[in-house]
Amino acid sequence: MFYALLGVAGFGLITSTVFAGMVLWAVPGYLRERRAALDRLRERPGFVPPLTLIKPLHGSEPGLDAHLATFFEQDYPTYEILFCARAADDAGLATARRVAARYPQIPAKFLSTGGTPDYINAKVVSMELMETVAAHEILVISDSDVRVTPDYLRSVALPFADPKVGGMTCPYRGVVYEGGLWARLEAVGMSVEMTSGVLAARLTEGMQFVLGPTMAFRRETIRQMGGFKVTADYCADDFVLGNETFKLGQTVVLSHHAIDHIVLNSDFVPSMKHQVRWMKSTRFSRPAGHFGTSLTFSLPFGILGLFAGALLGHIGWGLAMLAWSVATRLALSIAVGGLVVKDTSWFGLLVLYPIRDLMGFCFWASSYVGRRILWRGRVYELLPGGKMRAAE
Repeated sequence: MFYALLGVAGFGLITSTVFAGMVLWAVPGYLRERRAALDRLRERPGFVPPLTLIKPLHGSEPGLDAHLATFFEQDYPTYEILFCARAADDAGLATARRVAARYPQIPAKFLSTGGTPDYINAKVVSMELMETVAAHEILVISDSDVRVTPDYLRSVALPFADPKVGGMTCPYRGVVYEGGLWARLEAVGMSVEMTSGVLAARLTEGMQFVLGPTMAFRRETIRQMGGFKVTADYCADDFVLGNETFKLGQTVVLSHHAIDHIVLNSDFVPSMKHQVRWMKSTRFSRPAGHFGTSLTFSLPFGILGLFAGALLGHIGWGLAMLAWSVATRLALSIAVGGLVVKDTSWFGLLVLYPIRDLMGFCFWASSYVGRRILWRGRVYELLPGGKMRAAE
């Protein structure tokens, strides 16, 4: 039996090493694209079509004032910002109004839906309403827990110079606003694990999805797919919007520009629930790919190899397997976290990410326990294909 365990460990190390190799192979090409994009951005005035920035809100969050302010400080000639929440007295909307008052030169509108229609995914109602009042034809959608630099909108607009592009998205690095170890572990998972998966998917099948923190589309693309309401019953609305764009035969672009995604879950329990919920959503949205994700983790197989090797009297082999598993994670941390998304938390990349890799496997295993998730205070049941329904 212990030889069987050693065999499983060896197999897992091979598959996780192949995955790491694919990601590392993709990194130089991505960096070349980034250099080319940066050269184009240095041209002035460059490609700067008018943009509508869509910001769904839901209550107040730590640092929301400062994060929203970064969207008013863009080096961009013509854009508007639309904010929308379910209730007119939403605390997030109140914060947005205070921030907008400091930047009167930027057109801003503040909307509320009143909860009608009552979609499972309430964010979709806000996006629908904002699309109807948007003044411009390129819609940039970003989450409230995002912080950007002044060149953000120029970078987002750049791919749309190609008329074949229907959608784009930005990679992101996890940033801890407040909190300790658990928040930092979640952040480094965003920077390395998430981005590694995106680069591997892009290498093997092209971009067929977008990432929620920032996604942008042509208005006509959204209307061709049936409007934002196509995502009304889904938890992973970002995946659906990107996939529908791909199905229309339009190009989805992964931007060269990485943004800050703020980790809001500073305590152990909220952080664990959030990451398991994300894994469950992926399980139902992409079941085959999610199942294969188990073979991309490395530390679980390195630890299994050490355990089996020690019991068989081959401690040297066991230690070698564990060391190899750590080495592949460090390689991903440096290449993806350090070079691709420019995460400056070297303690997170070099110390915490191997631990986060082990945790990621545990989250993956937990995703197969039940189909219910807690989202914005309500319990939902996930259905095949990624749809949700209110739990009875």
